[in-house]
Amino acid sequence: MRIEEIRSGLANRLRARRAEIEAATLTRVGSVPDPVENPDPEYTEGIRLAVSAALDYGIDAVERSEDHPPPMPTVLLSQARLAARYGIKLDTVLRRYLAGYTLLGDFLIEESERGGPLQGTALKRLLRVQAALLDRLIAAVSEEYVREERARPGSAEQRLAQRVERLLEGERLDTSELAYDFEATHQGAVAHGPGAAEALRELASGLDRRLLMVPRGEGAWAWLGGRHPLDPEKLERVLCKGLPARVCLAIGEPAEGLSGWQLTHRQAKAALPIALRSASPFVRYAEVALLASLLQDDLLATSLREIYLAPLEGERDGGELARETLRAYFSSGRNVSSAAAALGVSRQTVASRLRAIEEKLGCTLEGRAAEIEAAIRLEEMPVGVARSAFTP
Repeated sequence: MRIEEIRSGLANRLRARRAEIEAATLTRVGSVPDPVENPDPEYTEGIRLAVSAALDYGIDAVERSEDHPPPMPTVLLSQARLAARYGIKLDTVLRRYLAGYTLLGDFLIEESERGGPLQGTALKRLLRVQAALLDRLIAAVSEEYVREERARPGSAEQRLAQRVERLLEGERLDTSELAYDFEATHQGAVAHGPGAAEALRELASGLDRRLLMVPRGEGAWAWLGGRHPLDPEKLERVLCKGLPARVCLAIGEPAEGLSGWQLTHRQAKAALPIALRSASPFVRYAEVALLASLLQDDLLATSLREIYLAPLEGERDGGELARETLRAYFSSGRNVSSAAAALGVSRQTVASRLRAIEEKLGCTLEGRAAEIEAAIRLEEMPVGVARSAFTP
């Protein structure tokens, strides 16, 4: 019988016992001490996948020569990255591979003796192939582990930020170590400026809410969590006590669960560019939702300006008087008398100006009020500001 046929038969006998070998390997691997208490479920599940892939890798090598080993399973490299990410020592990882290799070698010798006649030089050659395979596996896993470890954030603060970003991107992670209840009701907040982190801590304390905070550049992302939605009036009172000078704050709307945690953050982040340009030190998303969306849509923002503001620039003053009248008109809730009082002119003057504006635009203010008001507000907030709002 040719050596190739003998090795093929040996591999098939090992595959016939695959479930038994895998169960024994998981037990042996599990006996290697793990210094990390309660490892992440993602890593724990990855061990099972890695054992299965490594077992196939080792059995396939029985039928191959030393010069043509089977391809390295990508799941083993992925598991090496997970180990580095969750703080499992490389020594522990390699000891587990060695334990699995030794056990597979025991089964291989047992089946070789049972099935024969793979003995002497042929058996030594096969064991040499297995040893070379282990060396290749250890080298690849070690390299991947070290690469991930070097890229891994060094401080606890950086690791927290990385984990929060992954949650925001929709990854399913164990959140127990974050000391925050993701099933609660959340209110997202994004602050910018010197003293932003301390301002958020004081805000959480004043509202008696659990705080999850991630420093970001010159500011911070935060979530205020509790069993019930915040009372808007209480939020307003606490915020009105004052923020540190040069700190701007954007607040999202109350939302529940993990998906709500993600949504309220997006709302706060979208509202931040408006807070940065606003006379008020803080804004709530509900108050600026339309404007926040417009700031992120270059086509719509440019179109609104061209349709509703550019036609006014043909005036001698470049349309400044018309824009001033529109700002007063919309700020007063579209009340002509109130706008006139704010401008210090007669009601008739304001009415006359508004009619002239309608003629220039070719539409009624009543029919296009939302669009024209948005164009006026956008003029004071360049679209480019939106691009600086704490991009991850």
